[in-house]
Amino acid sequence: MHPLTLFWSPDFTQHEVSWGHPESASRLAAIQEKLNVTGQWEGYHRVEATAASLDQIALIHPMEYIRRVERTTQRGPTIIDSADTEVSPGSYLAALKVAGAGLRAVDEILAANTRTAFILGRPPGHHALPSTAMGFCLFSNAALAATYALQSDQIERVAVIDWDVHHGNGTQHIFYESERVYYISIHEFPLYPGTGRPDEIGSGQGRGHTLNFPLSAGKGDDDYLEILVGPVAETLHSFRPDLIIISAGFDAHEYDPLGHMNISSEGFEKMTRVLVEVGQEQAHGRIISFLEGGYHLQALADSVSRHLRGLAGESQNVLS
Repeated sequence: MHPLTLFWSPDFTQHEVSWGHPESASRLAAIQEKLNVTGQWEGYHRVEATAASLDQIALIHPMEYIRRVERTTQRGPTIIDSADTEVSPGSYLAALKVAGAGLRAVDEILAANTRTAFILGRPPGHHALPSTAMGFCLFSNAALAATYALQSDQIERVAVIDWDVHHGNGTQHIFYESERVYYISIHEFPLYPGTGRPDEIGSGQGRGHTLNFPLSAGKGDDDYLEILVGPVAETLHSFRPDLIIISAGFDAHEYDPLGHMNISSEGFEKMTRVLVEVGQEQAHGRIISFLEGGYHLQALADSVSRHLRGLAGESQNVLS
């Protein structure tokens, strides 16, 4: 069994945006360059992503919306649904492949071929609503992976931990009435998209299965670790998920231009190790992590490198 499988595709860079847009292909280039320097790119098991089928995307997104995304990208470069969400002719295939990578990661984990997985892809997904693109996101990648996993007789419950600096309104919305998915978010507030208040706890059968930690600007490593080691770990021990999914945004980094938090690159590794430890106790070590935000290229690359080190269970400070 591989300790970590890295899912990627050259098609992820074909999702093109205008000059100056923060969610550019330069993000992936910076990460790959860093992983080459540390030896992680060659050191980890890698799988090239394949596209999810339309029926798989339709587990969450109506076919009418899927077709609209396809048509809009063909007209690109343009925007879809909101001014910040740009698309180009390569965006549709990239989005299908990010989603497909998450589904393949579920399969690989359930087949015991890998213990953890990281989806090094774009566009991100945690803002996408079933019929609306927003916040750079087209398809709800983490939510699709969770929904797909729940179809397996090995998976009864899934926990989604979202530490992107922006609240994952799409993921929360999709599972708001579900008792089988526990959505937990630590995010800056107030900040885009304006959701993620403490009183948003789920409804119906899902009441009590959404947990938000809206934080004021300036919080750092110790603040996040206190939440993860305390209430998040306690919640996961009580919920007993069979799979943990991380929406791993790195825009709460101290250098990130879109957030106002103070997490260090090392802090992200420590946060990862907390969830890995809980995952080993509660979820058979099964963790899938999706790249979400993170827009300072060097900080993003350093943070991802350390995140992967934590996911793989490598001893601390082995790689520079």
